[in-house]
Amino acid sequence: MTLDMTVPAPRLELRNIGKSFGAVHALADVSFSVAPGSIHAWVGENGAGKSTLVGVVTGLLSPSTGEVLLDGEPVGYRNPRQARTAGVAAVYQDPKLFGDLDVAENIFAGVYPQRPRGILSRGRMHLRAEELLARLGVALDTRAPVSSLSLAEAQFVELARALTSPTRLLILDEPTASLTPVETGRLFDVVRRLRDDGTAVVWISHRMEEIAALTDTVTVIRDGRHVATAPTVELDDETIVRLMVGRGMDRLFAAPAPADPGPVALEVRDLRSDGEFEDITFAVRSGEIVGMAGIVGAGRTEIAQAVCGVRQIDGGEVLIDSRPVRIGGPGQLVAHGVAYVPEDRDVEGLIPSMSVQRNIALPSASSLARGGVLFEGPETALAAEQITALEIKTAGPRSPVSALSGGNRQKVALARWLATRPRILILDEPTHGIDIGTKTQVHRIIERLAREEGMAVLVISSDLTEVLALSDRVLVVAGGRLTADLARGEATEETVMAAATGSATVGGHR
Repeated sequence: MTLDMTVPAPRLELRNIGKSFGAVHALADVSFSVAPGSIHAWVGENGAGKSTLVGVVTGLLSPSTGEVLLDGEPVGYRNPRQARTAGVAAVYQDPKLFGDLDVAENIFAGVYPQRPRGILSRGRMHLRAEELLARLGVALDTRAPVSSLSLAEAQFVELARALTSPTRLLILDEPTASLTPVETGRLFDVVRRLRDDGTAVVWISHRMEEIAALTDTVTVIRDGRHVATAPTVELDDETIVRLMVGRGMDRLFAAPAPADPGPVALEVRDLRSDGEFEDITFAVRSGEIVGMAGIVGAGRTEIAQAVCGVRQIDGGEVLIDSRPVRIGGPGQLVAHGVAYVPEDRDVEGLIPSMSVQRNIALPSASSLARGGVLFEGPETALAAEQITALEIKTAGPRSPVSALSGGNRQKVALARWLATRPRILILDEPTHGIDIGTKTQVHRIIERLAREEGMAVLVISSDLTEVLALSDRVLVVAGGRLTADLARGEATEETVMAAATGSATVGGHR
């Protein structure tokens, strides 16, 4: 009797991959493999080359050198559609969906279920969409337009789309950036089931706790090169961070300075938007950082939009410096000393085709203009000041924002509003999809704005670790209501999640 001891071919093998854009070498001599039936983390700072590598694997980009093999065979696909047919799918941190189509139409775009004779079966399509979403632990109206969904809900829709046909290799790029711990747990269960069924899953994340809890193997990429690949159990957080950025965690993280808040700068009383939220009352003092937590769909973003005049208010009032105001829209924010950095920076926060300089200067245009004309000199000076202050990495102020990494785009979104010299800063998912080093920089900027400049800061985040680390107080929203207002000493993962899931109330809130 002869036993077959043949080792199965890697699901994905990268051999000496290089990719250049002109004189810029984004990848150089990258070689490693991903096993079938495994969860393999790819980690590295923004700009390290992870996105370029994903582009090569999914057929979006052709490598300048080297080759890609799938199950031991060189790939023959030349675009993402052909890659998908070959069993390679990717879900990106910024969902690529059709806003005018409904949820089911997006899930089955290009592969609509049909009746005999090629007639589209809409009933079957919606039924299968519901089944796929249920598999992900998500309840969504499959007939709702995707444009009405939150960023997190849209991400689940894109994941469902990736699972409509057999998948040999699934790449998930920052899949939990907008998810709460409960939703993250559901996603973990789905990913583990896929692994157990033989799918190779690439997990791209900056969250160390996810990598430790979920993945089997870690590959570190730095400056376009492969630095290390090792079993996850052999790497602690300190080692991974040092491999990623070249320095230890003790130099990245520092305890925030204690707060010494001043008078109330922003106050919300009994705010209501029918069908979204009701009875929302809270205050933020000058020099204070207040976090807002809650599960996806709880109403956090909608509350921020209502305060900033982006969403209709059906009751209640907003006060700035104890005076009632009615902000008629984003155009009036600057006049009231309010800055709002939205959740989806690439849709609401930035104009990708414009330069870094122009994006930063736009909200300040009225103060920079002379006689109704915006001159380049003041615009350039303002942009240079913010690029330096926020350490924005760009080839130059006239480079398009679309050319920047995710972390640097986030800094530009922040810079354009900080340039208006606000007294109140509202940030929705300020570190969504950015690396650990850049996240630390953003945290320090937020702390400096509050502690040194006396800004009143409201931070909405699905990253509970971030909320607890940054906040002097934590507001918790569940089902469109404020269920807790916790001081720093009271706020723990347990108390926040209890209030977020409606299993407890704190501070008299319901």
